[in-house]
Amino acid sequence: MRGALLSAPGKPLEIVERDVPEPGPGEILVEVTACGMCFSEVNHLRGHYPFGTFPVVPGHEISGVVAALGEGVDQPAVGTPVGAAWPYGSCGHCDRCVRGDQILCTGAPRLVTGVNRDGGYAEYFTGRAGFVTPLPDGLDPVAGAPLMCAGITAFNGLRRAGAGAGSRVAVLGTGGVGTMAARFAAAMGARVAVVSRSRRAEEEAVRGGAELYVATAEQDPAEALRAWGGADVVMNTAPDTAAGLAAFGGLRPDGTLLYLGFGAENVSVPPAALVTNRLRVMGMPSGSPHDLRDTLDFAVAHGIVPEVTAVPLDDAPRVLAEMDAGTHRGRTVITFG
Repeated sequence: MRGALLSAPGKPLEIVERDVPEPGPGEILVEVTACGMCFSEVNHLRGHYPFGTFPVVPGHEISGVVAALGEGVDQPAVGTPVGAAWPYGSCGHCDRCVRGDQILCTGAPRLVTGVNRDGGYAEYFTGRAGFVTPLPDGLDPVAGAPLMCAGITAFNGLRRAGAGAGSRVAVLGTGGVGTMAARFAAAMGARVAVVSRSRRAEEEAVRGGAELYVATAEQDPAEALRAWGGADVVMNTAPDTAAGLAAFGGLRPDGTLLYLGFGAENVSVPPAALVTNRLRVMGMPSGSPHDLRDTLDFAVAHGIVPEVTAVPLDDAPRVLAEMDAGTHRGRTVITFG
């Protein structure tokens, strides 16, 4: 089979030939239909993950079809359309796992698809039973591939931060996660503000349901949000810690500053504001398999999928290099077949 490999930190993505893997006990072989290209691959390329390994086939926004089942696995049946996401597996017996929150497993080293286990930049992918999720009817497997990361991260972050009908949500950033977050929040019945550096994405944000657009090059984001009535949730999706801090003053009492994207800087907020206004600062690391099922069902019910550009595997090294350089725009999905 053909695939792409990150051989070492800082080394360009390589196209390689490998044998099709055989699924072992508890494993599922997936013939990959599509795999989204996520900024997480750039982080791994830069060596930012202490749990990351090399060489590895990257990619954790995977859609495909079950090709074979390993020993002890009887579902999903061969031929079932499926997806796979950031968590590759977990210990299955710690307190978090038995509560269905495998993303926070404490009983084993962190197993991450495409970071320390081979992922979806290849014609075939071997996943773990319980972490390969059937796709709902009606989901386009190519356009829907980024739901496995950008989608679940945005959807799960919103509901864990308390967003819902009538709440006010400010989304910082207009990349893949930010765009999905704004559309999900609007579909949940929230009032949505989108905050970005320039007005480049304003038209798309308004089409996606935003009632307020703030360009930080023109206006202080906290001041703009206070004038709007304040936000119950400020969701930072930009890869920049400071963006969230700049909007922190726009929170309403009982509000939450939620980090999905961040930079190398620490989060520093005034404790008096936290105490007097009962505010929270929290983060969200993607989600567990049941969260992915909820995300996919919600996306299909509301007709929400990202706009993507499909490319063949041979284009993946160029696209990843552009993502690393900061010159790439939009969501790109590798397609096979």
